[in-house]
Amino acid sequence: MDITYYDHGTPAERWERAGMFFDAKDYAAAARVLGPLVEEVPEQTGPRLLLARAYYHSAQLRRAESELRVIVERDPVEHYARLMLGRTLQRQGRDDEARPHLRLAAALGGTFDEE
Repeated sequence: MDITYYDHGTPAERWERAGMFFDAKDYAAAARVLGPLVEEVPEQTGPRLLLARAYYHSAQLRRAESELRVIVERDPVEHYARLMLGRTLQRQGRDDEARPHLRLAAALGGTFDEE
């Protein structure tokens, strides 16, 4: 297996590298680093959530949705993942599916919609 710049180093070094790519708004590069890292440490929410955000910002919405669903399945009260899942579904034109996630995120965050 060829090791590239994207997958070189310890998990901590790759996590830092992914954060630098993300901060520089190079979301596709961040995802290239984070994909293998998430496979290596699938139980950790942080890398998976950043991967979902990188997918979201690079318009890879189905991939973002998949990662976010893993997070909310494991931790149903993960507020930010719920919010991101709702917004990801909205961007795909799936408002009816998004609504319960957005409402739950608002409740978990202490903000409630006036309806």
